[in-house]
Amino acid sequence: MMVTSSASSGPASDHIHVAYVWLISVIAALGGLLFGYDWVVVGGAKPFFERYFELADPVSRGWANSCALVGCLIGALIAGGLSDRFGRKRLLLFAACLFAVTSLGNASAGTFPVFVAWRILGGVAIGLASNLSPMYIAEVAPASMRGLLVSVNQLTIVLGILLAQYINWRIARNLPAGSTDEFIRASWYGQSAWRWMFGLTAVPSLLFVAGMFLVPESPRWLAKNGRRERARAVLGRIGGEAYAAAALGDIESTLRHETARVNFRDLLDPRMKRVLVLGVTLAVFQQWCGINVIFNYAEEIFRAAGYDISDVLKNIAWTGSVNLAFTFVALGVVDRGGRRPLMLLGAAGLAAIYGALGLCYHFGVQGRPLLLLVLAAIGCYAMSLAPVTWVVISEIFPNRIRGAAMSVAVMSLWIACFVLTITFPVLNGALGPAGTFWLYAAICVAGFLFIRARLPETKGKTLEAIERELVD
Repeated sequence: MMVTSSASSGPASDHIHVAYVWLISVIAALGGLLFGYDWVVVGGAKPFFERYFELADPVSRGWANSCALVGCLIGALIAGGLSDRFGRKRLLLFAACLFAVTSLGNASAGTFPVFVAWRILGGVAIGLASNLSPMYIAEVAPASMRGLLVSVNQLTIVLGILLAQYINWRIARNLPAGSTDEFIRASWYGQSAWRWMFGLTAVPSLLFVAGMFLVPESPRWLAKNGRRERARAVLGRIGGEAYAAAALGDIESTLRHETARVNFRDLLDPRMKRVLVLGVTLAVFQQWCGINVIFNYAEEIFRAAGYDISDVLKNIAWTGSVNLAFTFVALGVVDRGGRRPLMLLGAAGLAAIYGALGLCYHFGVQGRPLLLLVLAAIGCYAMSLAPVTWVVISEIFPNRIRGAAMSVAVMSLWIACFVLTITFPVLNGALGPAGTFWLYAAICVAGFLFIRARLPETKGKTLEAIERELVD
């Protein structure tokens, strides 16, 4: 059955085939679900594989948890050039296969170096998916639906995180309280439980692989590579013949005198540099706003607030639930309220909340007030910076350099994530929790000022209209 909707802006349309657009967008967004699952599953498996591999020193433990970031950087770096050469669909299919293979590789690893090698390869899949899924959705979505559909990718990331947390909890829920390292190492938990946590990633991975055979290639990639009739056919499936004709003409108008092959040096063209700086800065700010510290170091943060381990686990579950709930809020407002207001709200809201968190730590306030502030920070982030940053960086880059520019922006995001994660223990030791959160508040104030000065509103505009506004 065909569900239709008139496009509110952009190329004229007979009817937008809403059901079809949703189908291909949700399939592409499965890359986000696997990104979220694979990124978080290591946290639940950590107490068990550390005992199995007898990881006693902090360096080995830290490497086990962070080695996937090396793969993320590699995946983000190669995604743009390879997707510009071979297409978005082929590389998404490759990422789906890589998720399946690496999940089974981690599950069967017999030595720590082999485990690390599979984690790094899994990180490559994360880097590819984090780049390609939002970019593909932005390139197939009509302007009137683009913000909502790209935000679905963030929703699937959150669902992947919750799925990993739930599976980890279900597998480990019967571990006896007070279990010693020796007991865990010799038991089913130390020998097999963590293998199931990683191995189950293969199930959604195979669904992703199967789903990719149902989606078309990006029409903008097809047009850029001279496959005009295939591009027109895909656009016709999305919005009808009138929509396809108008959209194809709009796309081709931005590609005149351009070649299909993109060199990374092209990004340094003065016309492109301004928009690249905008995308990279927003990607870095999404990480340096500090929220991932709460996800990655939740145990330390809640323990510093006076919670015991059982309450810590319960609070972590609350953070995941709030993250999901407010992501749905973002889905409802991103195409109505606009990108710019939500980004400004997120930066200002986090600055205020971090300021209050710092005061709580400074004056020794513990318990529920601190928990509520943490949940408020997650809710604020989930409805603003988390999804909207992905929307903006997937739509602001010109057609001919989008793959390469997305690679640079997403690689910058992963580098920023690594810097944030590795510096928190140092900052926490030097400044204390209060000073650390006040520092993040200052970063959010700087982000607010940058967004207000540099980010235009892109709501309801075609990718080609955005390109003309930002580059021409």
